[in-house]
Amino acid sequence: MILAGGALALAGATGFLLPGRRSFAGPTLTAPQALAQATAGTLTLIDIRRPDEWADTGIPAPAHPVDMRAPDFEAALTRIMMGNRDAPVALICARGVRSMRMAARLQAAGFTNVIDVPEGMLGSSAGPGWRARGLPVVRP
Repeated sequence: MILAGGALALAGATGFLLPGRRSFAGPTLTAPQALAQATAGTLTLIDIRRPDEWADTGIPAPAHPVDMRAPDFEAALTRIMMGNRDAPVALICARGVRSMRMAARLQAAGFTNVIDVPEGMLGSSAGPGWRARGLPVVRP
């Protein structure tokens, strides 16, 4: 019993999620909703994947590519948002796992209007994904 509880405590402490649990309780958008809002200029869409992923699938046409592993990720995001940490910002990754975790991290860092695109570029249980929907991409 102690081992199981310790394993659960360790899972929570290391950032791993148990099946069915989300670490981000904020708003979400479908890929078409994110496209519409980014195109209208009502939110900033950030593709947080790696450069090799951008090369493989392209980048959502209205998105800014910012590798979430970059040591200056938050500073780069703040620059893109012209210093406004209260402006709407939506995050997209491949399948919604990294965007969910990064959304929670940005909320903790003081970004107040973070939105997740949980279906991602490749699809997830949240939806078919940007590519399967035939939404526009640009090549890096």
